[in-house]
Amino acid sequence: MPRLSEVIAALENLWPAERAESWDAVGTVVGDPDQPVSRVLFAVDPVRDVVDEAVKLGADLLVTHHPLYLRGTTTVAASTFKGRVVHTLIKHDIALHVAHTNADTADPGVSDALAAALDLRVTGPLVPDAGDPEGRRGLGRICALDHPLTVREFAARAAERLPATAQGIRVAGDPEALVRTVAVSGGSGDSLFDHVRAAGVDAFLTADLRHHPVSEFAADRGHGPHSPLALLDAAHWATEWPWCELAASQLDEISDRNGWDLRVHVSRTVTDPWTAHAASTPPSTPGAPN
Repeated sequence: MPRLSEVIAALENLWPAERAESWDAVGTVVGDPDQPVSRVLFAVDPVRDVVDEAVKLGADLLVTHHPLYLRGTTTVAASTFKGRVVHTLIKHDIALHVAHTNADTADPGVSDALAAALDLRVTGPLVPDAGDPEGRRGLGRICALDHPLTVREFAARAAERLPATAQGIRVAGDPEALVRTVAVSGGSGDSLFDHVRAAGVDAFLTADLRHHPVSEFAADRGHGPHSPLALLDAAHWATEWPWCELAASQLDEISDRNGWDLRVHVSRTVTDPWTAHAASTPPSTPGAPN
């Protein structure tokens, strides 16, 4: 049975902390380096429901994509939501380790897992990591479909293949336009529009797309050499959850190689914060009678 420090060293080899963005908070948040580890749980969010799942599972280590404290704190009092998480983890001898933007740009990383879930063939990073001489690491991925789909069909594939959420998949663009190449980026992606334009793809699937950036992007869509380009907006949690399965399989391989016999699990707890969706009905003009 490995010690926590040994398992963390293996995870750091997959997702080195120095490759995280300067604003990020990655690495081990809670845990004794000498404690033994036999069971590991992967999840997107370090929220109470996931921590309770780790307790029930008997996990020794919880690995999440999102940080618990991204902006720091002055208290871990149990009267606060995050403080209660810390108290529960320590009380049950469960370590917490975070791999966030260092997992986004890894090879393979978050967007590779997203592409695989959508049955896309990765051809390269959307924003290459200048420090990778092989040109495989970086933010987002450029992908190809094995055969063209309409935007409507591709959105339906995404809705079917990604974990179900109240939001589903929103589309900006012509639903009947053909899609042969796609850029994907797990998590919030509207800061990548310039890179998407430069990539010359037919569609971009990401999460957290905001009104003004999408409106401006759509207005400019008809003036570029690669327009029209469709935007597909999925739930943030849904675009990053496939990484949990990828990461779990990577740790499984490491465990087998080292003879650790770890039991590695992926949380199926839905931590997307949106719980319901009411679809609009025609006519869509504000104030028009039904």
